Amino acid sequence: MAAFLAGELRALGARPRQDAQGNLWVEIAGRDPGPGVAIASHTDEIGMVVTAVEADGALRVQRSGGLHPFKLGEGPVVLVADGGDVPAHLSFGSTHTNDPEDPMTGFALGRQGITWAHTRLITGRSPRELADLGVRVGTCAVPSAGVRGPNVFGPEEDPLVSAWIFDNRGGSLTLLKLYERLRQAGLAPRRTLHLCFLVQEETGLLGARGWVRRNEVETFIAVDSTPMPRGTSLELDGRPATWSRDSRVHFHQGLIAELDEAALRAATGLQYAVYSAAASDATGVLEAGGAPRCATIGYPRENSHGYEVVRWTVFGNLERTLFEYVAAL
Repeated sequence: MAAFLAGELRALGARPRQDAQGNLWVEIAGRDPGPGVAIASHTDEIGMVVTAVEADGALRVQRSGGLHPFKLGEGPVVLVADGGDVPAHLSFGSTHTNDPEDPMTGFALGRQGITWAHTRLITGRSPRELADLGVRVGTCAVPSAGVRGPNVFGPEEDPLVSAWIFDNRGGSLTLLKLYERLRQAGLAPRRTLHLCFLVQEETGLLGARGWVRRNEVETFIAVDSTPMPRGTSLELDGRPATWSRDSRVHFHQGLIAELDEAALRAATGLQYAVYSAAASDATGVLEAGGAPRCATIGYPRENSHGYEVVRWTVFGNLERTLFEYVAAL
């Protein structure tokens, strides 16, 4: 992802920087001295990690990030091995049985769900062949490109789009488009602006924590997906949404007001969310004391951590809102 995004940024005329942790960012110098502003997406996604290689070459796996087996279903996957991508197939086993000890029977009767203990990746390779290909304990796996989407549906004038894990490709797309628009407008912000593409959000918010230790900013805005669990008032329309509070922190209400004013100027509207079980890179930055002003803004999406669904127009509206925010710095 870092290599891909660096290529996209260079094509837009940027000179991206990268640190030893893997974080990638672009800096736009501000007119005034002092700590700047970071607007950040994350580049990692949830997936599976190999925990054991069995004698027949099948792989036992566990989740990496907040993934559940039912979100995947059986289907083709790719192992991101040391020697390159290796195809495999996710399996829960055959269901043609009445054996009361078989987990498939318990599932069919509604007595239990499918867990990671019931999940295997069929490789068609021996353990020795897998080792030669660079597959080992710790290798990650994700659904193969052919089943990821995107899929466009709904009304032609305002379509929905689904894909495997928009989180956080939508944030990275938004920042690329924001940088392009800033370049076209020739906008020089008052404070130095950092557009960041960060690592390991899904496994501890580690990229953001590390980046703010090495780069001083006063304001940190995470651009992330905005889940729609039961109980929120979020709607799957073209309005971006900001998090007022998540499971661990209250975000800076003055900064949220500034984003609200930017959305008003952009005529995009803005939704608001409070979560009991969510966190973003801005959460980690606030907890680490990396910036006093933190917020999260993003795109509402249905189906958390699976085949997620968004309103396509929300990405353009989110970019316009952030452009207006930067223009007012």
